Amino acid sequence: MAMLSFERKYRVRGGTLIGGDMFDFWVGPFYVGFFGVTTIFFAALGTVLIVYGASQGPTWNLWQISIAPPDLKYGLGPAPMLEGGLWQVITICAIGAFVSWALREVEICRKLGIGYHVPITFGAAILAYVTLVVIRPLLLGAWGHGFPYGIYSHLDWVSNVAYQHLHFMYNPAHMVAVTFFFTTTLALSLHGALVLSAVNPAKGEKVKSPEHEDTFFRDAIGYSIGTLGIHRLGLLLAINAGVWSAICIVISGPFWNRSWPEWWDWWLRLPIWF
Repeated sequence: MAMLSFERKYRVRGGTLIGGDMFDFWVGPFYVGFFGVTTIFFAALGTVLIVYGASQGPTWNLWQISIAPPDLKYGLGPAPMLEGGLWQVITICAIGAFVSWALREVEICRKLGIGYHVPITFGAAILAYVTLVVIRPLLLGAWGHGFPYGIYSHLDWVSNVAYQHLHFMYNPAHMVAVTFFFTTTLALSLHGALVLSAVNPAKGEKVKSPEHEDTFFRDAIGYSIGTLGIHRLGLLLAINAGVWSAICIVISGPFWNRSWPEWWDWWLRLPIWF
């Protein structure tokens, strides 16, 4: 009943970006809207095409099914459906579904009267995907530089790109991205653990307040970022993780085509070593 009471606060007219009242509807507890419809359309079409592509391949083994991008000889042009054209259409469907979902989140934010932090953060993840399958292939001059849609084939692609640059972990932007990913998990795991410890006290004790949470970290590490601050920090870390992961791959090939350890030669050429 509490959830139903909450729903009444935002089940109000308006807030839609396209379609007005025509697409201002729910299915059960879920708001749909125009972009909910387009999300379903693109996701369903992309899934059907993946299944069709699998049906044309040698196996139904989930681990080995792969939808490969076009051969490099097709450049940035359209490819025959069974020679990479499926990959191109599925990529369009994926981008359409992701962007539609983000815009649906915008409409929900407008109905609730809250900020656009969630769709903006999701946009960082979309940017990372689009960088891999659109921006980097465009810069390299062929859609064939995108990654294949498959489990093993995707992992093989990651491994091959890493070997092309000898040691990909020497990519400075990759280092920054990994640091942000690990720091995100550290900060938000500490936050989650602290909240659970405060709202799940020992039997017979009262639920603790945010003052207790602040006191714990002030005693433990000398500083508490606060209840609002930890969410701002988590947002900042998560966005940077996505953005720097996009940067680390887009500079690999289009802007640096040698081994990444060579990039660090500037350090050895500093005058302090002579």
